[in-house]
Order: sequence, then C-alpha cells, then structure tokens
Amino acid sequence: MPDKVKILVVGLGNMGASHASAYHRNPGFEIVGLMSRSIKSKKIPDEFKGYPLYEDYEQALREAKPDAVSINSYPNTHAEYALKAIEAGCHVFMEKPIATNIEDAEKVVAAARAKNRKLVLGYILRVHPSWIKFIEMGKTLGKPLVMRLNLNQQSSGPAWHWHKNLIDSLIPIVDCGVHYVDVMCQMTGAKPVRVHGIGAKLWAEAAQQNYGHLHVTFDDGSVGWYEAGWGPMMSEIAYFVKDVIGPKGAVSIVANQGGSVSETEKLSDSADIDKHTKTDAIKIHYAAVDENKNWTKPDEVFSMSDEPGHQDLCDREQAFFLKAIQENLDLSESMDAAVNSLRIVLAAEQSIKEERAIDLT
Repeated sequence: MPDKVKILVVGLGNMGASHASAYHRNPGFEIVGLMSRSIKSKKIPDEFKGYPLYEDYEQALREAKPDAVSINSYPNTHAEYALKAIEAGCHVFMEKPIATNIEDAEKVVAAARAKNRKLVLGYILRVHPSWIKFIEMGKTLGKPLVMRLNLNQQSSGPAWHWHKNLIDSLIPIVDCGVHYVDVMCQMTGAKPVRVHGIGAKLWAEAAQQNYGHLHVTFDDGSVGWYEAGWGPMMSEIAYFVKDVIGPKGAVSIVANQGGSVSETEKLSDSADIDKHTKTDAIKIHYAAVDENKNWTKPDEVFSMSDEPGHQDLCDREQAFFLKAIQENLDLSESMDAAVNSLRIVLAAEQSIKEERAIDLT
C-alpha cells in the first residue's frame, strides 16, 4: 500500500474547509498542518482540532515537511505559494485561478514541469458528472455553438464579507469566469480569437467593479458570453443560466427547481456555494423538423436528482489529486487549460479597462 501523502492545507475558508475535510477522511492523505495568516485567532472546526496550526507559510513548509500543499487562500497569493511549494519539492492542489496574471500562471506551470511535481487546479466542474454530461451533449449540437452562461450572487451575511474580500484580488468575471470559459473551450475544442468585456461598479464598499460581462469568439465561429456579479444589490432573477445552442438544437441545465423551499431559505441563496454546481435536470431540444415543419423528436429531460453535493465533489477532486500523485498522471492538458481560461478572462478585464475588443491571435 502506498505511503500516505502528507499534506499542508493553506486557507480554511469555504473551499479550504471542504478540501481539508476531504483530506481528513481520505486514508491516502495525512494532514500535517493547517495554515492561514490568522488561524490561531479563529475557531477551528472540531473535525480539524489536533492538527498543527501555522500563521507563517514558509515556517509551515519548513516544519511540517509536506509532500503536497493544498492552496485555498485568496487569489493574489496563489502563484507565490505554489512556486514556494514546488521549490520545496511538493505537489500542489490549487483552487482556481492559477494566478492573477498570465506571467505568474506560466511560471507556476513551468516550475511544476521542471520539478516533475503534480499541479491540480480546482476546476470543480471537471469532476462533476452533470457538467461532464452537459459538455458531451453540447458537442452533439453541431457548429457553430452559442454558449450562454452566468452565475450572479446576492451578498449578505458571511457572503457579504467573502465577496468583498475576493474583489480585492479579482473582479467576478475573472475569479469565477475561468470555470465557464473552460467549459466553452471544452465544448468547442476551438481556439479563442477575440474577447470583449463590459463592467460596472455598483458596490461602494468593494475595491473594484463587482459586475462584469464578457463575450468570446472562437476560430470555428462559435460565440459565448459569461456574466457574473456579486453584491447585496444583485438580482436573483435569471442568476443561473447555463444554455448552449447549435444548429441541431439546444441543451440547458435546469437548476434549483425541485422541492419546496421556505421564504427564509430563498433569501440570497444565489450565494449558497452548494447551489453553484447544483443541477436538477438537463434538458435537450432537437431542432430537426419533418416535411410539415413539425418536430421529429420531442425534447428530453434527464433528471440529475442523485448528483453529488459540493462536499462530494471536493472529495472527488482530492481523490483525483491523490491518483495523480500515486499513478504519475500526465496533467499537461489540464494545466494548459487553466492558463488558457485565465488568459481569456484577463483579456476581458483588459477590454473593460481599455474600452476595446482584445485580439487573442
């Protein structure tokens, strides 16, 4: 039986706590430390009590001597922490995005390749069976594709502070956008050639624009848009749109429609992290008509009621990370895809600032 992978967990926010729970319960991992800059002044969940606590990253690397590091801190620390971990001989799991600029993203990937260390990015939709099916079905619709995706979040309570702090590092269409342009790239298999973005600052307390919308054009003629906004003013009408159209029809994720929900539960649930990946069903529409222009095939709805929840998906990500380490998997495609998706969303941010479309060729 392979030795346990000794892992240092950096950051215990929403995603960090979920990943730490996955390591805690996975017999292939051994947590050797938990690190955040203020961890000793915070309440530690009972599940993690007894693990060594660190507030200095370099001290944690030096004293814990991990085989791998899980980076779940704010995005502006990702590249720095990853490079130091790889230099120390560690494999790296990193929440998205890989960095806040392309230069640092490329440095991280180059370092992982040079040191032969595994680098797994937290693109949670890549391990989600419903999203895998959604992408597969999108590929059957012909070319070009029209892809319409968004995820807006209404901020209140803990999410108010979480979103405000995230915006200090990256605007929403960059931070979350990497997931959805990665989906677009997987569906089309094409190269992005042009990006245009618009944005607005609606939240006085936030450091940067809290709303954005990007358009991307691919070299096969496909087009897509992604919209993201965070803040207490955001609408929860049509906040979750996942819709793809091609010459042969359309496929859509139908989310959060089932079951009775109380008025209290309805309040600001767009910021509920478990809702971000939730799909109640996938609906496919077929465009083919007969000689009388009537449909030749009815629409189909595939129930996803038994899909994994957010913690289950984090468990899957970490099971994959362990497999990548133990079986020496080739992660070239996923690393390059992480840089590519970041390049697209950063081009959208550049477009907003410069008020022009950005040519990616």
